[in-house]
Amino acid sequence: MERVEETIPDGAEAETETEAEAETETRAEAEAEAKGETENEAQAARPRRRWVRRTTLALLLALILPLLTAETALYLNHQGDPAQGTHTRNRDALWLGHAWVDGRKKDADVTALARRLQGTGIRDLYVHSGPLEHDGTLPKSAYPKARWFIDAVHRKLPGVRVQAFLGDVLATESPDGMRLENKDTRAAVLRSARQILDTGYKGIHLDLEPLHSGDRDYLTLLDALHRETRSRDVPLSVAAHQIDPLPALHSVFGTFTGHPKWWSQEFFGQVARRVDQIAVMSYDTMQPLESTYGGYVAQQTSLALEVTPPSTDLLMGLPLFHENRFGHWNHAETVPAAVRGVRLGLSRTDADRARFGVALYIDFAATEADWRAYEEDWVR
Repeated sequence: MERVEETIPDGAEAETETEAEAETETRAEAEAEAKGETENEAQAARPRRRWVRRTTLALLLALILPLLTAETALYLNHQGDPAQGTHTRNRDALWLGHAWVDGRKKDADVTALARRLQGTGIRDLYVHSGPLEHDGTLPKSAYPKARWFIDAVHRKLPGVRVQAFLGDVLATESPDGMRLENKDTRAAVLRSARQILDTGYKGIHLDLEPLHSGDRDYLTLLDALHRETRSRDVPLSVAAHQIDPLPALHSVFGTFTGHPKWWSQEFFGQVARRVDQIAVMSYDTMQPLESTYGGYVAQQTSLALEVTPPSTDLLMGLPLFHENRFGHWNHAETVPAAVRGVRLGLSRTDADRARFGVALYIDFAATEADWRAYEEDWVR
């Protein structure tokens, strides 16, 4: 087939070239305009980016600097030498697990325990005998071998008291748990205390958590329990939360986390005046180093001494357990660091305090190194 070629008139070709040039110019102008807008936007964005960076840096510094300042203060608080004579007053205590009253332990175990405690300053054993039910009642099935253990301790460890360690979770941060605002629940706790004291225990050790600072219902319960224990000439003891390391920290922490953790120093004193013994749970402190942990314990010891009346035994907790989790670093929270902190706080605040000791938590997790540190650093 013959090929046919299309021909374009000379004028039409010139016109087409003019239109192409115009279109090219238009595109160039549009690109220049767009480029100008982009540059303007970039210039406008630069101050915003600088503001974001500076604000982020300021927030980080606002968080980190106070933390570094606080940790440095705790480190410095761990320095120095404890005063002479800041050792056991033979008023120490040991928390014991449930196995001692549920049938798992035997006579040989009591013999071994007596051998372990011989020559130490431990005077009280807090043996776990609960927990309490949420309504405050206590089933007798929770401590079937209590009488056997109490009698065995009396034979093997004369002079050592066996107290019933009772506790429960409070419905303060979740819908489940004991509600102290319920007067019937408080009345049931009192009946449970009478019931277990009738078994032969020589005291009640109460541990209710998480207990928020300022809880008036708790104070009301302590008043009732103390009347009962006083009538039987046995001690009322409690496990206590730590004291605000900074003023009102429990309020700030509670606002952001829902878990206040600490008590105010004022509330700690209100509790201490209502009991015969108060044992500070001075572990799970979130401290990263032995030095800062020891400094923290020294601070807690001083804060507690300032508001605990001379008639109440103040015991500072020693961690005999070994875990790594949020709030507790095993390499930091050691018995040597805790004992040094206790001695420093005692030295600086009330070195001659008679009604003072340490409470060891807990028997079944303790290592030989833990016991050696307690004996060498505190008992001597």
